[in-house]
Amino acid sequence: MTDFDPKPVAIAVDATTQVSGLLAAPPRARACFVLAHGAGAGMNHPFMADLSRDLAALGIATLRYQFPYMENNSRRPDPPARCHATVRAAAAAAHQAMPELPLFAGGKSFGGRMTSQTQALAPLPSVRGIIFLGFPLHPPKEPSEARAKHLFATHIPLLFLQGTRDAFADLALLQGVIAQLGNAATLSLIADADHSYHVPARSGRNDGQVRVALAATLAAWIDEIMAASG
Repeated sequence: MTDFDPKPVAIAVDATTQVSGLLAAPPRARACFVLAHGAGAGMNHPFMADLSRDLAALGIATLRYQFPYMENNSRRPDPPARCHATVRAAAAAAHQAMPELPLFAGGKSFGGRMTSQTQALAPLPSVRGIIFLGFPLHPPKEPSEARAKHLFATHIPLLFLQGTRDAFADLALLQGVIAQLGNAATLSLIADADHSYHVPARSGRNDGQVRVALAATLAAWIDEIMAASG
C-alpha cells in the first residue's frame, strides 16, 4: 500500500451509529477535503475514487465517507438531522487524523448540500470552505431557488463546480443565487457537462479529462482560500 492508497477509517456518528470512511493522504499534503457522496451512490463510486486519486496527485488529502443509509445498503437517504450529524462527525474525524491540515468540506450533489446545511446550522470547526460538486438547486424540470436559502447562513467561502448541462440547476437561477452571495461564492462552469460531469463526444473531451480539470480547479481554489486567510 502506498501513501496514495486510501486507508479505512471508522467514523462514530453517535453512540449507536458508525460509518465507514476512506482517508487518502499523499506525502506533504497541504489541505484535506472531507468528501461526501451523492444520494444514489456511495464513497466507492468510480467518480469519488478517481477524484480522490486526482486530488492526491495535486497534494490534497481526502476523507471520503458513507452516510448511514448507504452504509446499510438502503436507497432512501437519511433524514437531514442524521446526515448533518454524519457530516459533523466526518469533519471531526478528518481533523483528528490530520490536525495540521486546513479542512475543506463538501461533496457530490446531495453530499454537498448536506454539508452546507450543516455549516449553516452551526459552523464546522476548522473547515475553511465548502465545495459543491454539482449543487442540486432543484429537481430536474422543477426550477426553484428554495434549496439555496440556507447558503446565506454558511458564512465561509463556497465553490460551485457546475456543468452547463446540469438538469439539477437552471444556470440562470444558480448564477442569480451566486450573485446574491457576493464575494463568498465562486462559480466554475464545466462546459457541456451534465450533473455527473459526463460530456458528449462533440465536446472534444472525455470524462476523464473533465475530472482532471475539475480536480485542478478545486485544488487551485483551496490554495487561493488558504493564501487569503493566511
